[in-house]
Amino acid sequence: MVMANPSLLLESIFILFIIFLLPCLSSSCPEYQKQALLQFKSSIVAIHSSFDTLDSWNSSTSSCCLWDMVTCSSPSNSNSSVVIELHLSYLFAQFMPSNLLAPLFFIRSLRVLHLSWNSIYGQIPALGLGNLSNLVHLDLSGNMFNGSIPLQLFQLKYLQYLDLGSNKLQGGLSPKVGSLQDLRMLNLSSNRLSGELPEEIGNLTKLQQLSLWRNKFLNGIPSSISYLRELEELDLGNNSLSMEIPSDIGNLSNLSSLILGKNKLTGGIPASMQKLNKLNLLDLEGNLLTGEIPFWLFDFKDLQHLYLEGNNLSWNNNMKIVPKCRLFGLSLRSCGLQGDIPEWISTQTTLSFLDLSMNQLHGPFPQWLAEFHFLSFIILSHNKLSGYLPTALFRPSHLYILALSHNNFSGELPKNIGDAKFLSILMLDRNNFFGPIPQSISQNSNLQILDLSHNRLSNNIFPNFDHQGNLLYADFSSNRFSGEVPTTFPPDIETLALGGNKFSGALPLNLKKLRNLEHLELQDNNISGELPNSLLQISHLRVLNLRNNSLQGSIPKTLSNLQNLQILDLSSNNLIGEIPIEFVNNLKRMIEAPPNWTSQTSGFAAAIAFSSKNFITDFPVNELIVNWKKSKQGLSSHNIDMYFLLDLSNNQLSREIPASLGALKALKMLNLSFNKLSGKVPARLSDLQNLEGLDLSHNKLSGPIPTAFTKLQQLTTLDVSNNKLTGRIPVGGQMNTMADPNFYANNSGLCGFQIRVPCPEDLPPAPKLQEHDNKEEPWILPEAVGIGYPIGFLLTIGIIFLAGYFNLSSPSNSRCRRRQVNRLIGNGFDQNSPSLLHKLFLSR
Repeated sequence: MVMANPSLLLESIFILFIIFLLPCLSSSCPEYQKQALLQFKSSIVAIHSSFDTLDSWNSSTSSCCLWDMVTCSSPSNSNSSVVIELHLSYLFAQFMPSNLLAPLFFIRSLRVLHLSWNSIYGQIPALGLGNLSNLVHLDLSGNMFNGSIPLQLFQLKYLQYLDLGSNKLQGGLSPKVGSLQDLRMLNLSSNRLSGELPEEIGNLTKLQQLSLWRNKFLNGIPSSISYLRELEELDLGNNSLSMEIPSDIGNLSNLSSLILGKNKLTGGIPASMQKLNKLNLLDLEGNLLTGEIPFWLFDFKDLQHLYLEGNNLSWNNNMKIVPKCRLFGLSLRSCGLQGDIPEWISTQTTLSFLDLSMNQLHGPFPQWLAEFHFLSFIILSHNKLSGYLPTALFRPSHLYILALSHNNFSGELPKNIGDAKFLSILMLDRNNFFGPIPQSISQNSNLQILDLSHNRLSNNIFPNFDHQGNLLYADFSSNRFSGEVPTTFPPDIETLALGGNKFSGALPLNLKKLRNLEHLELQDNNISGELPNSLLQISHLRVLNLRNNSLQGSIPKTLSNLQNLQILDLSSNNLIGEIPIEFVNNLKRMIEAPPNWTSQTSGFAAAIAFSSKNFITDFPVNELIVNWKKSKQGLSSHNIDMYFLLDLSNNQLSREIPASLGALKALKMLNLSFNKLSGKVPARLSDLQNLEGLDLSHNKLSGPIPTAFTKLQQLTTLDVSNNKLTGRIPVGGQMNTMADPNFYANNSGLCGFQIRVPCPEDLPPAPKLQEHDNKEEPWILPEAVGIGYPIGFLLTIGIIFLAGYFNLSSPSNSRCRRRQVNRLIGNGFDQNSPSLLHKLFLSR
């Protein structure tokens, strides 16, 4: 055995010491940078004492260059190192103010700064970031920065990478963005930026990626964008951009991804796009584009994703397509396709996503399409397809979404439907399927959304979904199912729709096991018995619809245990008794809607809004049908949080309306019509400040309509007809618009301008008779006598003259008659005067 030379061993150790230790000694960062980083850490710990992500950052370590997330580099003219990179993404989930970043801005040697996804709020520190003049790479994405983009960022002349995406930034994009002429990547997506895109964006001639997705930019795409010849990815989707796509967009010869979807762009698809030979993804969906879909789109050899849906484009059904591309995703929704599913699609065996919905396609489901091995998303709803579903469609495959609703498919559902183990969304509603639901469907543990509504399915034995832990939404409404209400569903199901069938018997006691149920719809069945207390133990219920059944008994006081209830429809049953005062005590969601309420996405909605790389789609689920403002209306399931309704109409409820209903201030619709309610209308109903519709018709209510109803500023429908109401209809506010006489009919005691019936106090007073003194007044006043004598004299002379008594040709006769007249006048007009006058006329 040969012994090692000790001197050689010591020499080797010394060499290793020189190689490994000396660089560490010389890599000590400047003390001021070390202290700045420690101060940054202490600022975080001061807010969140349990913060331990930066444990390696401590003063006992000689150099901050040895710390996690810190990268140092030696300047050319110095033996000491400086900090040039900080990778501080995903540090903490709690909200942190932006001013805690201040210590970092003393490290002016920084070239790379990552602060993404840290829940930092406040404005972007303008002066601090402007101090980092050597920055090349800045990532502030995934935070909650607000305010405008600081102009100081556009002075960082070395900047090549700028990511401000997924924040709450507002205001416009300054023309000074054109100063960043070294920029390769600019991401401002998912903010609230607005205004026009500046022409100066064309100065960023080295730009390779530009994403302004999901903002509020408007007007046209600047023509200068065609100067960005190095651009590989352009995403301007989800804005309000209008006008035509720039005609010279084809100059962007390096473009591989072009996303202009969900804007307001007009015109046709520019012919210059034919020059985009490297195009891999083209998304023009959801615009106002017109014209024919050009055939040359299918000549791009590298094209893998083509989305043209939601425009006014037309498809030439006589056009023969021989695609040169191999598509992974294709959407031609609402593009005017007619006839059978195009045969050329059979050549696209690599397809993973296919959407041909909302066209005029007919014929059977192609066998070749059922045998595509990689197809995960098949969306053919809203067509006229018919026939049976091929069993090959459900053989073990990658099928994830199958949406065939609103077609004319018929026959029984394939018995092997459960073999599609990855199937998550199955929507076969509004077809003509009949027969039972195959039992194999319960074997699919990945199913989240199942919609079989509006078919002719029947049977009284339901598959056992108990072990399908992922099922969140199940709609079997408007079929022909019978028997008892099924409860074989997983306890975490959120929506269960069984309305419009022939279910009978009492409500099952074990419904309470569905502990996370939020929507329960059992309307239009033959369910009888009383409301069980077990139902009232499902504390998450928000929608309970039992309309048009045969329920009996009274409304249980414990119904108020459903604190999250916002829509309750018990109308058209046989409920009796009074509306319990305790009924409203704990209905917290109806008492006060959450402030600034925004719709929350439930589990099934999250699954519907399925999104993965290059695949984004959104499925509308069935609307909730209720009696809303005197007619049946559908309430959108996506906005269900906006609606608050209580409908107890068409029962046999009696006694007074509880004034406590006025506490349900979130209510928008209250319907108590067609009952036997009596007493006065509670004035406290005027506290329902969000009420839009109130129906109290066909009861036995008496007394006046409360004048406080003028405070109901949201009211648009009021029906109090067929009661015993009296008095004036209130005037003022929305009550002035409630002027349909039919809504007040058969209340004989009501009055008001709304029904054109004046109230007694509005009628003019009756004319009063003139009072006279007891003293008799003379029949002829002295004034009348003074006037009457001269007038009478003149009239007498005129009559005599006209009668011919005077005769100028016989003076003797004339004198004789004159004497007779004088005698007559002298004697006055006594009672014999008429006969004397008569004689005078006869003597002519």
